[in-house]
Formats: sequence, structure tokens, C-alpha cells
Amino acid sequence: MRNQSRLLKMVQDGLPMTLGQQLELTVQLSIPAIISQISSIMMQFIDASMVGSLGAEASASIGLVSTTTWLFAGISVACATGFYVQVSHLLGSKDTVQARSVLRQSLVSVLLFSLAVSAIGVALSGPLPRWLGGDEAIRHDASMYFLIYMLTLPFLQMNMLSSGMLRSSGNMYTPSMLNVMMCILDVIFNFFLIFPTRTVDIGGMALTVPGAGLGVTGAALGTALATVIVAVMLLHSLCVKSPELNLKQEKGSYRPTLKCLKNAVGIALPMGCERIIMCGAQIMSTVIIAPLGTIAIAANSFAITVESLCYMPGHGVSNAATTLVGQSIGAGRKDLTWRFAHISVWMGIAVMTFMGIVMYVGAPAMMGIMTPDAAVQDLGSRILRIEAFAEPMYAASIVVYGVFVGVGDTLVPSIMNLGSIWAVRLSLAALLAPELGLEGVWIAMCIELCFRGAIFLVRLYRKKWLGKQI
Repeated sequence: MRNQSRLLKMVQDGLPMTLGQQLELTVQLSIPAIISQISSIMMQFIDASMVGSLGAEASASIGLVSTTTWLFAGISVACATGFYVQVSHLLGSKDTVQARSVLRQSLVSVLLFSLAVSAIGVALSGPLPRWLGGDEAIRHDASMYFLIYMLTLPFLQMNMLSSGMLRSSGNMYTPSMLNVMMCILDVIFNFFLIFPTRTVDIGGMALTVPGAGLGVTGAALGTALATVIVAVMLLHSLCVKSPELNLKQEKGSYRPTLKCLKNAVGIALPMGCERIIMCGAQIMSTVIIAPLGTIAIAANSFAITVESLCYMPGHGVSNAATTLVGQSIGAGRKDLTWRFAHISVWMGIAVMTFMGIVMYVGAPAMMGIMTPDAAVQDLGSRILRIEAFAEPMYAASIVVYGVFVGVGDTLVPSIMNLGSIWAVRLSLAALLAPELGLEGVWIAMCIELCFRGAIFLVRLYRKKWLGKQI
């Protein structure tokens, strides 16, 4: 931590950095960010695997609404990003007073935003499973899972904002460790809430383990409780303990200013629209998959969760790239901005290429952990091995996007994402699904991710984004 702070200060002070120091700083920021991303997806993995033991219908009820939960989470991420990118630039220019002012304004702004979005989600929770084409047997559980998720959204929003602000200051360790704690708490809560009271044999001794027996609803409640606890701890770490951003250093107004909101909207609006339209595309994929049956819905849901474990390291490197690029731009060092971008992108590609190999080899074992259903395991393994070939180029699109976010350039990358997923993925999926079933949908996804990675790399190396700044 001390060496990491020293290297970040070199960025802010305009001091020359060797290639070794640049690599060291990128790795130091990436590793805790990767841990944080993996722990966040592990919560979904845990929910899915625990619920998977209850049968395919319980799994399908979560899978049916998963893309819609990502939609609302994506909107929340965009909202938080609009503020923490500003803070990253201000800290890069060593203007800590203004950085704390933006933090105060962000707390009020994102809380109000998340309450409004949460209310919309609660209103949609009843009819949503029917709109998505889910079978009658899974609609109630799907609706309850989504309702509890949406009631917890304001806490999830604060989690995202606090984590982003801490990362912008170079503190990757605290949000990473607290998100790991959230994963552990999720396991503990799920253990008691999902399953009924049962007798467990340990070393020849029969022990009675209490349980609420709430099934899918218990999984949602377990995640909600873990989210609330960690959100409170993250806010305390940010507003009270952070050396750069703690709000006790001076008094200031919490009223959002027009300038701050305009900057936030300029960053967040393209991202938010992109997340809405992209998640709309994922929801359309769910509509394409739903007629294929419960086995296909469950296999698709489990495979998405397993694949997430492979691409989350890319998002960790992307978070590190956003911090490094944001602080370098704020310090007025475009040469260093480019070098950090280049290092981060190829580091992400290397990590996710390795993860793709692991996913291809370990697909049957991973699916075996998720569900005891042999048909779901077999179909899930086949589609995961299709997707493994897309991981290197998927990494390129993820990390390059993080680079662009770091400079505050979100409009063109958002359009690129939208064009790719709607023009390539959905059109191919609609053509291939009737003939090839779920495998056709994932072949379309693989092709589209490779295409998306290629166009992001082209834009990165044209370097026009280097002229962008808030």
C-alpha cells in the first residue's frame, strides 16, 4: 500500500516513471480490483449453486430475471461513474478540496436517483416474469427474487459509489476486501435462509442445523443482507477514514451544483443509455431462449454465471485502467496516459486468455458444481466451450472501455457497444437459435464479442480519445 501510494504520487507530481514502475503500479492496482470483481460474481455463483440443488425450476426462476437485474445494476454503475471519474481527475491534479465537494454532492444525487429507480423496479416486479415469457411454475419465485433485489438497490448504489470513489483515490484494497466479506456473508446467510432445518452428520455426530427453508426468496434475502452491511462499512471507510476524501477535514455543502451535475450527466448518460439498451438486448436474448424450455433457461443462467468468473478479472484490470488513466489525465500527462492504457489492455488480454483456457478445460466440473441436473450440466458445458474462444477479444473490449471511461469519453464507446450487440449478436442469435437451439445463441455471442474487441482496439490505437477530457 505504501509503495502504491508513492507511485501514484509520482503520477500526480509529474515525475518520470520507468516501465518497471508503470508495470508495478498497474499490477498493484489490478490485483485487488480483480479480487473485488471475482467476489462480486461469486455471490451470484453461490446463489445459483445453492438454489441449483433445489432443482431446475428454482434455478430458472433466478435465470429468468437475471438480465433485468443487470439492467438496473448497470444504470446504477453509470450513475456512480459520472461522479467518481470527476474525483479521479481532481485527485490527479491534487485538488482534494474540490474532490471532496464532488463526493458530498454525489452522495445526495445518487441516493435520490437510486430511490427513484428502486421504486420503478418494485412496481415492475409482479408482471415482469410473465412479460419475459416464464412458465407459470417459476413466476412467483422469479418475482420475489426481483422484488427483494430492487428494495436493496439504494444500498447497492452506495456500495458502487463508495467503491468507485475509493478506487479513484488509488485505494483498491478496502473495496476489494469488503466485497470479499460480502461474499462470505452471503454464503452464511444463504446457508440458513435457503434450506429448511435439517440434520447433518459430522464425524458420526448428528447435528440439527436450523433453517428458514425459503428457497429462492432466501437466496435473495441473503444477498440483500450482505449488501446492506457492506454498503454501510464502505461508506464509513470513504467518508470517515479515507486520507484523501474523508469529509471530516472541512465542512461543505451537500447541495448538487449545476456544474457537477452537468459533468456527471455528460459521463453517465451515454453509459446509462448504453446499459439500458444493452440489457434490453440481453432481455431480448432471454425472450429468444425462453421458448427453448426450462433446461435451456437454467443452462443459460448457470453458464452466464460461470463465464462471469472468467471475465471478471478483465473488469478488475479495467477498473485499474480507469484509475490510472483518470489520474494521469488529471495530472496533464498524456504520455503516461497512453502507456498505462497500453499496459492495462494487454495485461487484461493475457489474463482472460488464460481464464478462457481454464473455462474450456473445466467447463464440465464448473457446471457440476452449479447443478446436479445432468441435462443442464451437459448443455451448459457445451456452450461454455463455445464462449471460451471469445475471451481474449472480450478482454480487449472490457479494458479499452475502462480506458475511455478514465478520460471521461463515454459517448462513442457506448455507441460502439450498442451497434455491436444489436446488429451482430441479436441478428445472428435470431437466425441460429431455431436451428441450433441454445448453442446457436452462444455462437452468435462468441462472434459478436470478437468483433467488439476488434473495433475497440482499432479506436484505442487511433489515439483520438487522448484529446478528450471533462
